Amino acid sequence: MMVARHLLQVRQYHPCLRRSIQLPLVSDHPFFSMTATFPIQPVARFAGKSELVKRPKEFACFSYDADHKFHIGARSLKWYYTPELNVDLSKGFESFIKHDDSVDEHLDSLLTTIADHEQKTSKPIDAHIVTWRGMMTKIMAAPFDDDGFEMNATLYRGCIFIEEHHAYKKESRANERPWNGPIPQEVMQYWGYKFETLSTLPRPWGETSRDFIESRPDHVVNNKEQYCSVVRTGIGKTILCIGGEVDAIWDDKPRTQGDPINWVELKTSAVIQNDRQANNFERKLMKFWIQSFLLGVPKIIIGFRTQDGLLVETKEFRTMEIPLMVKKNGRPKWDGDTCVNFVNGFLEWLRHTITDEGVWRIKRRPRSAEIEVFKVEEVGHGDIITDEFMNWRIKLELRQTQPPTEDTGTEE
Repeated sequence: MMVARHLLQVRQYHPCLRRSIQLPLVSDHPFFSMTATFPIQPVARFAGKSELVKRPKEFACFSYDADHKFHIGARSLKWYYTPELNVDLSKGFESFIKHDDSVDEHLDSLLTTIADHEQKTSKPIDAHIVTWRGMMTKIMAAPFDDDGFEMNATLYRGCIFIEEHHAYKKESRANERPWNGPIPQEVMQYWGYKFETLSTLPRPWGETSRDFIESRPDHVVNNKEQYCSVVRTGIGKTILCIGGEVDAIWDDKPRTQGDPINWVELKTSAVIQNDRQANNFERKLMKFWIQSFLLGVPKIIIGFRTQDGLLVETKEFRTMEIPLMVKKNGRPKWDGDTCVNFVNGFLEWLRHTITDEGVWRIKRRPRSAEIEVFKVEEVGHGDIITDEFMNWRIKLELRQTQPPTEDTGTEE
């Protein structure tokens, strides 16, 4: 039997955005899980001066070693050092040690790192949202990007934890159209990792031998090894804890935790030779900018390569200058303030939508003009939050509620 879904749409003034937004579309039939939708279009309603953004501050970090084993701390931190030019980025592809990302790692490493930090401070982090940078990048780019995405979310102790819906990721890859370019897609994906190897050192320049530096074009590329920064930031009234990989550091970490860090993001792009390539590069700059903006990375270094993968030039971009640079180009393909206002509105709306436990799906269909949010599991937290993390939070809560031990004054 077909049952019609009745939808209600309400427009209401939202004081945080200083503009009107649409409240959820909800089903009023009991046979359906309630679905709320956040409209992406019209994008113009998010234009104007951006909402307040708190500078991202690193409060913890973790590393994956060469075997992709997890470690608290900065053991896999890399230092930037100018790469050699005229190097074939395809060199060494046959010996590439590639991380198998077909395994769903959830938020496990991020949660372990947060718990370790909380053990040291004896208090929980004060965040409304905990997630990976990649999830925030997808949402923030939505006004100017047609890509679809699916994420899982759950509310735990007043905080929303968001991860990628791994099954959707696998299905999307399986449904990709066959690649028919002159160079295999896997090789082109390798170019970015090769550029990172050409541009980084495992120790500062003064502690690294000349032989090591000059032999980097021959080094085996291994993307299992990663350094991940965990930062606290805020967009509008929403406080976020975000984890994400950082490619390299320019000099060294400051002694005071939370001070700005001279991170470097490393990217590759084709040499710009015509208007079409210029437009494509401008669109790529949006995600480059968002990724660095979210973690507080001040500098992006792009390696420009030929169509067949020869590295011919490097160029530095200041992250905070990129949106203005794009505006000055005449007819910009995206706007940074709009991205910030959009993600601010969405996150505040999400916090009023996900208000009880269970597992929720955050879904944007390719080229869709809206983001859907609906519940897929009524109770629990799925695999989003580990048992270890929940047990730790219970233990932490008990510590905070226990009265102090009386001092009997007895000497041993």
